[in-house]
Amino acid sequence: MTDIIINNASQPKARLLLSHGAGAGAQSEFMQQLAQQLAAHNIEVWRFNFAYMQRFIDSDKRSLPAKMPLLQQEFMQQLDKCPADLPLFIGGKSMGGRVASLLSSHPGVEAVFAFGYPFHPPKKHSWRTEHFAALACPLFIAQGDRDAFGTKTELAAMQWPKVALHWLTDGDHDFKPRVKSGLTQQQLIAQAAQFCSRKIDEVLLAKQ
Repeated sequence: MTDIIINNASQPKARLLLSHGAGAGAQSEFMQQLAQQLAAHNIEVWRFNFAYMQRFIDSDKRSLPAKMPLLQQEFMQQLDKCPADLPLFIGGKSMGGRVASLLSSHPGVEAVFAFGYPFHPPKKHSWRTEHFAALACPLFIAQGDRDAFGTKTELAAMQWPKVALHWLTDGDHDFKPRVKSGLTQQQLIAQAAQFCSRKIDEVLLAKQ
């Protein structure tokens, strides 16, 4: 795994340990934009690569993601490095958000954020939500309403006690809207960061 990549905030109110999706690492354009937007909302962001992604970056030989138990173990190794000076939140893009959601009971974690949750593989109905009923803390999901991994229409009737969904207008799995929407990916990433900031504020206020 890589060293932690930190986006500092001028007056940090919280720390978010953020992991990447299956196909693009911690330094992808999406992850950089998201981290910058979050830092602008006074959220200190710590990013890292899972070991399989770091091997690909180092060797230019693509490999499949590790199995979920190993990804959880690697995420926990990074979690254990986080100091206790700020309230701690965890999350990730797509697969990274799923990994984080499986660690909701880790001591010190206030809430989990998923940026494009992979509810199911595109055009398949093998759902990845079996653990949602047993979440130990809130799971906040920013989701494009056209996301092939879980659309607004598909999820309209779904409810889980600790899960809150925020829909990004016309966004796909990477928060890219169609040109005709009049929106940009950058705008939707900014909206996702604003949602994250609001929910962090709510969680911290509820603790006071």
